[in-house]
Amino acid sequence: MKLLKSTRTGYSAEIAVVTFASRQQETEDGQKTRILLNFGQHGREMITSEVALRLLKALAGEYRLLGLHKSSLNYILQKLIIKVVPMENLNGRRIVEAGKLCERKNGRGVDTNRNWSVDWGKKEKDYDPSEEYPGTAPFSEPETQIMRNLAHSFRPHLWVNVHSGMEALFMPFDHKNTTPNGATAHLMKLMLQKLNLLHCKNNCVVGSGGGSVGYLAHGTSTDYMYEIVKVPMAFTFEIYGEPKASSNDCFKLFNPTDSAVFERVLENWCTAFFRVFMDLASRLYNLSTEAFEKLEGNDMSTAKKHQNRDLIRNDYHTSRKVWRNGQSVITQFDRSFEWGTEEMRKISQFLFILSTFLLILLCYKVSKRISCAQVALDFFYKPS
Repeated sequence: MKLLKSTRTGYSAEIAVVTFASRQQETEDGQKTRILLNFGQHGREMITSEVALRLLKALAGEYRLLGLHKSSLNYILQKLIIKVVPMENLNGRRIVEAGKLCERKNGRGVDTNRNWSVDWGKKEKDYDPSEEYPGTAPFSEPETQIMRNLAHSFRPHLWVNVHSGMEALFMPFDHKNTTPNGATAHLMKLMLQKLNLLHCKNNCVVGSGGGSVGYLAHGTSTDYMYEIVKVPMAFTFEIYGEPKASSNDCFKLFNPTDSAVFERVLENWCTAFFRVFMDLASRLYNLSTEAFEKLEGNDMSTAKKHQNRDLIRNDYHTSRKVWRNGQSVITQFDRSFEWGTEEMRKISQFLFILSTFLLILLCYKVSKRISCAQVALDFFYKPS
C-alpha cells in the first residue's frame, strides 16, 4: 500500500492506493491488464468504501466469496494488476462522520467529480453550487491531482469509479448525451449488460451517464479517463440507492440501513468485480487492436503494434486453455457461483422441512388432543 499526498494553496489531502499482482512475473507486468478502481469520491456515499474493504479482503485471500476458488484468485493475479483506491475523499468523509451526512464535496467545498478538465466549468440550468461546485480551475484540488498523476503513471486498461445514490452502470460520456463508437465501446456495452443481468436483475440503468441519469455532468473523472488518459474501458458504477427515502435523509438515500441489505450489497458487488476481472482475462484479445493502440498513441511504430498484438493474442489463447478439473477457470467461476447458490437453496428447503417435522413432534408430545398438523400449518401460513 502507498499513501499519496498533495497540498494545494494550504489545503492537503492524502489517498491510500493498494496494489494486487503476482510477484512471480514482475518483469512481465507491462503485458498484464491494468485495472484502477476508485471508491469514496463523495463523502456521503459511505457504502462504496465498505465494498472496497470487502474487495481488498477477498483479493488478499482473507475473505472467500461464494464460488470463488483459490485457483481463480491466483489466475486473476497472474493476469491482472489491480490498484484499489478505497477512499478518495478522506477529508469529505471526515465531515460526514462529524454529522453533516449530506456532504459530498471535499474538505474545502469542491466536488472532486467536477474538477477534471474535460468540459470543466460548464453549468447546466439546474446547477447547484452546494452540490457541484467545480473549483476555481481544473485540478485545483489535491485529490484530483493525485488521481490524475496516478492514472497517467499507471495507464489502466479499465477504470471504474464507484458511487451510490441509485442502481446504474454508466459508460462515457457524462458531459453529453451520447456513447462512444467502436469495438471497445461495443465490448463495454456487453459487459454492462452482463452485469445488469447477473447483479442488478436487469434493474440497473445502463448507458452513458449524460444520457441516462437525467442531467449532464461536466468535469468528471470518467470522461477524463476515457478522453485524455485513453483508458479503453471506463465506467461509473452506482451500486445502491433507496428511492423511497426522504431527500433530507441523506444517509438512507445513499447507504443501506438494514444489516441484511448491507451484507447483500457487499457480497453482490464484490462478486461483480471478480466477474469483471475474469472477463478481462478472457477477452484481452478483443481489446488488443483498438484499445492498446489507443493507449500507446497514434505515433506507435508499426513493429511495436504488431508486437503488442502478438503478445495479447498469445496471452488470450493461453488463457482460453487454462483448465482445472476438466473445465476452464473462467467458466468454473460462473458455474461455481451458480452451484453455490443452488446448494444454499437446497439447504434452506431442508431446514424448512426439518423445522416443520420438529414442530409437529413437539405438538404431539404436548397434547394428543390438538391437531398438530393444523398447528404447524397455522404457524407457517398465518392468514394475512
